[in-house]
Amino acid sequence: MHAATAPIPEATDARANISILMLTLAAFAVLTTEFIILGILPGLAQDLDISIAKAGQLVSVFALTVMLVGPFLTAAISHWDRKKLFIGILIIFAVSNALSALATGFWAMALSRVLAAALLPVFWGTASESAAQLAGKGNEGKAVARVYLGITAAFVFGIPLGTLAANALGWRGTFWLISGLCLAIALLMWALLPQLPTVPKRPAGERQTVILKDPGFVLHVLLSVVVFSAMFTAYTYLADILERLAHVPAAQVGWWLMGFGAVGMLGNAVGGRLVDRSPLGATILLLIALGVGMAGAAPAVDSTWLLVVALAAWGIAYTALFPVCQVRVMIAGARAQALAGTLNVSAANGGIAVGAAIGGATIEHLGLATLGWVGAAIALLAVALATALLVRDLGA
Repeated sequence: MHAATAPIPEATDARANISILMLTLAAFAVLTTEFIILGILPGLAQDLDISIAKAGQLVSVFALTVMLVGPFLTAAISHWDRKKLFIGILIIFAVSNALSALATGFWAMALSRVLAAALLPVFWGTASESAAQLAGKGNEGKAVARVYLGITAAFVFGIPLGTLAANALGWRGTFWLISGLCLAIALLMWALLPQLPTVPKRPAGERQTVILKDPGFVLHVLLSVVVFSAMFTAYTYLADILERLAHVPAAQVGWWLMGFGAVGMLGNAVGGRLVDRSPLGATILLLIALGVGMAGAAPAVDSTWLLVVALAAWGIAYTALFPVCQVRVMIAGARAQALAGTLNVSAANGGIAVGAAIGGATIEHLGLATLGWVGAAIALLAVALATALLVRDLGA
């Protein structure tokens, strides 16, 4: 990965390892904050006296904030002292979760979530760049992958355990626990995180203009929007699918989500290998697996084993598409990879917002059982776009 900053002194291995570990822990807390709402959606909707479809729009509000605010805020503050910046982000995430725990209605919940959403892309953009700098030339990709382990850990442990905690403590208790987690990691960073390289502030201009004028890059960003729309049309409501269609007891939904995330760890490994060979080829293959898994889940609810197979295909492809899309877009924007990575995060969250909205509308007008098929149709659209890009690249 190309670091779009001035050269910095090489960090010691110990310093780099401690720093990257801290960033991985922070990534776990940040990602859990973003997606914990998916596992507690049914209970939250009931308690706030809103429909499940409207509750799902909280995901859209969060994602749209990331998409619209992220690039501008990242450009404005990414040059700040990195240690202080990361600690500050985690403290604000703690406050956001505490306000969510206190929310009494849809808009109070939405506003509490916006606070964290505005800073989420700042974290991902600066954490990726810091990890790449600390690792040194030739090891950037491995370092960023280590930070992104926090995503996998959040899906495997954070979100499911938060769902289980909601059954014991209520969904408000889950938000309080995550608030405490964010504060604890902020304290760890304050005590253990070495001083990180400072990135000088640079005016936006030529580099950004060049990358945004590349039609191929813009199409790759658009592809991420469609891919994440497909992913989150159904995943946003997975807890509801398990409860209402598969008749999984509410107390066991967290365990099913944990299994979904655990299987997804295979996706991390598979995606990492496939993307090195062909970013677009990997995207196409994983989208096909995603579509099959989503479409097959509802018809398989009467057979535990068939449901497990469908969810496994879904989970592996779903998890793998996170790093695959990030790497794909950063390769496409090789002349400005830091900006490319940030734009991919914004594009992904735009897709999340669109997917959650489409999923909510699908539930209201077509029924929950059709959700997987709609998600699969969007995945097919993404396959068509990825194939067109692949043909374009081969012909270039």
